[in-house]
Amino acid sequence: MYHIFYKTELCIGKGALKQLSTYKDEHILVVADPFLKTSGQLEQILNYLDSSNDVVIFTDIVPDPPIETVVAGIKSAGDRPISIILTIGGGSAIDAAKAMYYFAKKQAIFSEAILVAIPTTSGTGSEVTEFSIITDSKKGTKYPLVTKEILPDVAILDAELVLSLPANITADTGMDVLTHAFEAYVSTAATDFSDALAEKAIKLVFEYLPRAYKDGNDVEAREKMHVASTLAGMAFNTASLGLNHGIAHAAGAKFHVPHGRLNSILMPHIIRYNANVLDRGRQPINKEAAARYQDIAKLLGYSASNPALGVRQLVDAVRKLQKQLEMPTSLKEYGVTLDDFELYKDEIATAAIKDKCTDTNPRTPTPLEVVKILENAFHL
Repeated sequence: MYHIFYKTELCIGKGALKQLSTYKDEHILVVADPFLKTSGQLEQILNYLDSSNDVVIFTDIVPDPPIETVVAGIKSAGDRPISIILTIGGGSAIDAAKAMYYFAKKQAIFSEAILVAIPTTSGTGSEVTEFSIITDSKKGTKYPLVTKEILPDVAILDAELVLSLPANITADTGMDVLTHAFEAYVSTAATDFSDALAEKAIKLVFEYLPRAYKDGNDVEAREKMHVASTLAGMAFNTASLGLNHGIAHAAGAKFHVPHGRLNSILMPHIIRYNANVLDRGRQPINKEAAARYQDIAKLLGYSASNPALGVRQLVDAVRKLQKQLEMPTSLKEYGVTLDDFELYKDEIATAAIKDKCTDTNPRTPTPLEVVKILENAFHL
């Protein structure tokens, strides 16, 4: 037996921001990316709010938000009886707002508040997940907060908000979507429901991400990627993730590579590791994981006549997509130095195995195996 829980009300498509006009006489804490304020986009979004609302704005958000940001955000509300936390931005802003929501409620500060999320990137799926990643900046460690209590009550998906997203961020966040979908699909906790969501997300990414990257004003491609991000988020919120994210969380804290780009670099190596085709002939193929990857290859139109061929064709498809998006394919190519790599690789391997995401990976890794994956990803 398993349980499926979908809490978040979704407002999708052109004009979705009009949902904000339904909130009246509320005390609203807005948690937003600072760029939105400087660009004027935040003001445009908040113009949808009725003038009867009391609004306080917190924009001191940084990538990989530290615990200090969460504390500062809660304090910024003063003694207002906050009834809505409205978060606008990418994964960092939404993750920070989720943590604020959780810890404030635990302290009976925003006890009656609801959480409303407006993503301005198409990547994290944070608007429909019970995950928030917070960083201990002193230790350089990322900690996942995982609880249904931080699932947003409402998510507003308006593609107009992502039309100005730079091409490199479009690529990074899009590959994060693909990683979410792949990992949910091969997860040991996968279900028919998560499979359906992941399959649709995968098809949308391969069809529309190159279009969104090539032409940021392609509204159809932008909207489809927005939907793909949410579908993948719903998939992994049900099935969880895997070693790709386990390593990315640990390595990202040390190498400071953008999360989606790091996931992309790791992806081909994780696929081959999970299917056990890294050392051909030495050990039998991991039939179950390889068969799942074979299914994805078939979904994308490849022959995939046997599991090993399916794995190869899927890795080729990922490499082709990376080339279309002009993305680095190794840590070395991104700019990670050999000295830093050698300094942190063992620590990253240990942290990746302890990461909760790794618990549902289709193959249980050892520290030496994770180091080998990292070495392949570095291109030693």
